[in-house]
Amino acid sequence: MKYVHLDSVEPGQFLGRTIFASNGAILLSEDVQLTVFMINTLNRIGVTMIYIKDPNLEDVEIPEILSDETKRIVMQQMGQTFAAIKSGKEFNSRAMSISINTLLDEIMKNRDVLVQLTDIRTQDNEMYVHATNVCMMAVLIGINMGFNGTQLKELAIGALLHDVGKVELVCDDESLDMKKHHTWRGFELLKNKREFSLLIAHVAFQHHETLNGQGVPRGLISEDIHIYAKITAVANMYDNLLFDVSLGRRMLPHEACEHMMALAETKLDRDVLIQFLKIVSIYPTGASVRLSNRETGVVVGQHRGLPSRPIVRIVKQDAMDKALDIKEIDLAKHTTIFIEQVLS
Repeated sequence: MKYVHLDSVEPGQFLGRTIFASNGAILLSEDVQLTVFMINTLNRIGVTMIYIKDPNLEDVEIPEILSDETKRIVMQQMGQTFAAIKSGKEFNSRAMSISINTLLDEIMKNRDVLVQLTDIRTQDNEMYVHATNVCMMAVLIGINMGFNGTQLKELAIGALLHDVGKVELVCDDESLDMKKHHTWRGFELLKNKREFSLLIAHVAFQHHETLNGQGVPRGLISEDIHIYAKITAVANMYDNLLFDVSLGRRMLPHEACEHMMALAETKLDRDVLIQFLKIVSIYPTGASVRLSNRETGVVVGQHRGLPSRPIVRIVKQDAMDKALDIKEIDLAKHTTIFIEQVLS
């Protein structure tokens, strides 16, 4: 399958990956044949990128750390949690803990799979997809850093709920009063949950602090920021750089990684960044790329430890879009060829 911009999708093509609503319900199932109405609806609800089936890439599987079922369970639980908070009720921390256990079990099984943040987002589900991605990346970083089971669970819950303070928007400009900032509100919501460690609340509290003391809400310096928050800050920034349009132009994975490395030891922790770069796929499987030899193709395979040197499939087609020639270039072996551009 290929990962493409919605503008390039044509009626009759088949969806390559299921699209979920914020409550975990299925909006469109994998393998459905897309119609003009479906494409227009996806555009209306804010979808920009989707996976489509490609006959020249039928054998290419997009590696997944979390299954669709686990994502559905986690998103459904988050929807229930946020609904309870909005209505002023206590949320079910036990149910949240159970869903986190499912997530942790699956991440541990697939810990060697590189992260590809290509879940299809809508205006309705983007907050939940963001939280799930941040949680997944934070756990993988924690595993690389040698955290034990208790630490991983604390980190996972904290990362999943890092933006819980955004559920109730107190003011449009959070800078007017730091105690109305979503980090402070998140801390207040979580600190009294007896079932949760206080460190979980501090993830929500500190994930916008920076090492140089210029972060919010309290301007903490490096040694005063908990490692869980430092990890969540890295995962949060990466997902935002790729998908948050409020930050400006959405970055591609390799651009985001370069941007973040430039912030090492000023805003982001260098040791955390080093572990982060070990878990992420810089050129995701399914992405179309142009190589330095002027050929274009699709990324079809990865090398763990060499994220910038994937395997690229080149398909030459005739005027009828029938494949004339198919070859693969393993950039780990062809060291003089580089990826020059990621094509949308």
